[in-house]
Amino acid sequence: MPLARLAALHGVATSYSPSPGRTVQAPDSAVVAALAALGVDASTPEAVRHALEAREAELRERLLPPTVVGRQGPEPAALADLPPGTRLRIETEQGENRSSATGLPPGFHTVHATAPDGRTARAHLIVAPDRVPGPAGRTYGILVQLYSLLSERSWGMGDLGDLTELAAWAGRSLGAGFIQVNPLHAAVPGPPTDPSPYRPSSRRFPDPVHLRIEDIPEYPYLPAPDREKAHGLLERAAALRASVLDKGALIDRDAVWALKREALELVRDVPLGPGRRAAYRDFLAAEGQALQDHATWCALAEVHGSDWHTWPDGLKDPRSAETARAREALRDRVGFHSLLAWLTDAQLATAQRTAQDAGMPIGLVHDLAVGVHPGGADAWALQDHLAAGMTVGAPPDAFNARGQDWGLPPWRPDRLAASGYAPYRDLLHALFRHAGALRIDHVMGLFRLWWIPQGRPPTEGTYVRYDAEAMLAVLALEAERAGALVIGEDLGTVEPGVRETLHERGMLGTSVLWFERDWDGSGLPLPPEEWRADCLATATTHDLPSTASRFTGDHVELRAELGLLTRPVDEERAEAAADVGEWRALLERLGLLPGGPGDEEEEIRAVHRFLLRTPARMIGLWLPDTVGDRRPQNLPGTWDQYPNWRLPIADAEGRPITLEQLAASPRLHALIDVLRPEGAPKAP
Repeated sequence: MPLARLAALHGVATSYSPSPGRTVQAPDSAVVAALAALGVDASTPEAVRHALEAREAELRERLLPPTVVGRQGPEPAALADLPPGTRLRIETEQGENRSSATGLPPGFHTVHATAPDGRTARAHLIVAPDRVPGPAGRTYGILVQLYSLLSERSWGMGDLGDLTELAAWAGRSLGAGFIQVNPLHAAVPGPPTDPSPYRPSSRRFPDPVHLRIEDIPEYPYLPAPDREKAHGLLERAAALRASVLDKGALIDRDAVWALKREALELVRDVPLGPGRRAAYRDFLAAEGQALQDHATWCALAEVHGSDWHTWPDGLKDPRSAETARAREALRDRVGFHSLLAWLTDAQLATAQRTAQDAGMPIGLVHDLAVGVHPGGADAWALQDHLAAGMTVGAPPDAFNARGQDWGLPPWRPDRLAASGYAPYRDLLHALFRHAGALRIDHVMGLFRLWWIPQGRPPTEGTYVRYDAEAMLAVLALEAERAGALVIGEDLGTVEPGVRETLHERGMLGTSVLWFERDWDGSGLPLPPEEWRADCLATATTHDLPSTASRFTGDHVELRAELGLLTRPVDEERAEAAADVGEWRALLERLGLLPGGPGDEEEEIRAVHRFLLRTPARMIGLWLPDTVGDRRPQNLPGTWDQYPNWRLPIADAEGRPITLEQLAASPRLHALIDVLRPEGAPKAP
């Protein structure tokens, strides 16, 4: 069938297998729309025929693909398969010129080829290490949503000062090896701001809402009139903090940002000292066009709103003359947002440096969201690399019969290849800069993504494939240069071969206790010795019930209260009780729950004793579990029915807990004693 052949040549699927032995045909409309987003007209049979002939001719006649990928040592296959007698000239990233691709150093190179028949080609050449760095030994760490971690000094939500304090305490007193945080990407400004950290304006730059204002070096030098204003802001921040901690208010990101923005407008007027000024100039030079675009979008959003699709036509193009004129007219605001990026980057660096100084072998584990908000800064600046008219999601599966639409525009695989994966490369380089590891949300997206035509339901989408070898090569190269680990979030439906490929490249997976069962056999909980070693093993995640909620069944009652159940509540309760009962039985059989069921704190400790029995190289402790928090940070399938991403960490009675109270919690220390490495000092 011509449409199927054309789709295959562009990496667009015409069918998929949601489960073994079952194949579902993708709608032709989804295939045609995906091809259109790739610049291919398949709207009529004649258009399909012309496009197919053009694509086959292009592939037949080209000497090299736009990007060639190889491993360190052997010659890349695409070069080895060139016609005999083809001459090569390779410009290495290190500034050398070579005539052979064998033994090239890792890097982003350029290859020029001239065939005997006169054809020539120039291609990007990525040479990557075989494997990414791995953990030096077994370690445990803490998982936390930073906004939820309030201290007595934060301004109504957790900030980078709190992260730095947590890292110092956890490393020195608890023997923790890492702190994993939610994505700290820049959000699309409101009000109201979307509180989800997984739908950001920019993945390339962090959000200045996370700044600890008092830790900015210029803050103490505010002139007298501004010091009075700053004092007033501190009083308002204290009231905002108290409203969350003492009065049960939700975290209000917009209110926090309003206060911090006022303070930052004051701080910006304090002149930088010579050394600070030199460091800022270095930052501007290093970040270059990406920072200029980001700061320009932020400045334009202040004038025209936070969705660039609604801006005047000339401003929709970041490279237009109108945008250049607007950037000059808004130079002061562009400079302000550039400064905020630098200040935030500096506090991130301090947090990672503090973690390492505290003895953490890994330090901060940052989180890379799947994509960006369609109206935000990255979507504006990188629109040539994103598929217009498409969003990313997931097809129907056993967990969601309607599928999912995440509202994120996907990368165009053809444009990535044509650019040598430049924007993806720059993104990873920025995230690794202050990280000991990087978690890749929905790591399966490096292989393929479910594209949905805008305005259509998720059931009417199709998969589009990426060059996984290239995506993983860039990831491996940037990870090696940073000396950092890679953790892939590979939960849910995973295409065959994905986990094996990640394992072969040294990338860790993610294993969550409640999902680890013998799915191909008995269906019972998987014994610890049968777990994989190359993973981050946890009891729960931000999208799942807390461990206390699992054991009490509170998560079923919450979903029933919100009308989210698809079956009678008694059936849901029975299934949840049976699930927990099987895990309790295994814990007792292994001698990990000597007192038997009924003691909630002991059951949670037993779960973590179990995780220690597995061969997992990293073990993650969900920080709310240490104090018995019942509430999930995010309840998938809800929007305004539940306060997603706006809850502070709380105890078993729902009372918010500060960082200082966490550090003194007997319940926390009893659980930490289960995980604390042998020989690590105990906190006084």
